Amino acid sequence: MLKVKQLKISYGGILAVKGIDLEVQSGELVSLIGSNGAGKTSILKAIAGMIPSQSGEVLFDEIPSSGKSYELFSRGMALVPEGRGIFTRMTVLENLQMGAYLRNDSLIESDLEKMYTFFPRIKERLSQLAGTLSGGEQQMVVMARALMSRPKLLLLDEPSMGLSPILVDTIFEVIEEIAKDGMTILLVEQNAQRALEISDRAYVLASGQISMMGQAKDLVQDPRVSAAYLGA
Repeated sequence: MLKVKQLKISYGGILAVKGIDLEVQSGELVSLIGSNGAGKTSILKAIAGMIPSQSGEVLFDEIPSSGKSYELFSRGMALVPEGRGIFTRMTVLENLQMGAYLRNDSLIESDLEKMYTFFPRIKERLSQLAGTLSGGEQQMVVMARALMSRPKLLLLDEPSMGLSPILVDTIFEVIEEIAKDGMTILLVEQNAQRALEISDRAYVLASGQISMMGQAKDLVQDPRVSAAYLGA
């Protein structure tokens, strides 16, 4: 579903991402973990066409990326960005409907009901302006908005950042559920323990390079990962 080859990203002449390779097979949940500043968010943004890459290639569903986000999204990619990016002056319902903007099918209403099952609090606030919601509620809306597009590939950038432990549990339960339903997911997450617990495979990013990769169940037991990212 996704193949990244020798991706390099620079900021002001400084090479932030130094030629990484990664791939996500259809139906996989793959995590990209690493410390702050390692380049995780830059990689997601480049994959989604939000920032330019210096060099390298991104193939989405076996087709080389044009690097244009609107084109990638129309082909079935969806991004839940760090910092949420909610439409603050739209209602919660309008935000969700924007997620289905490119769809023309009869399942939109049933998908809305599914979002209410995932995030019951959303249903209580459908007519409320999204900008007046709490941070945790906004995160639920942005995740639901992305899911309303029925993406082939879902990119999640730090979905648990700044949330209470209860909301973190909710977010990870939803990620795990949609993964079990077969959605292809690339997850960037600071909470490495939780990410590895639900992932099939994972890549460890350090200083703009892939330092380790493998099955998530193996990496979570690796003493080097435990020492660096799991607080062990």
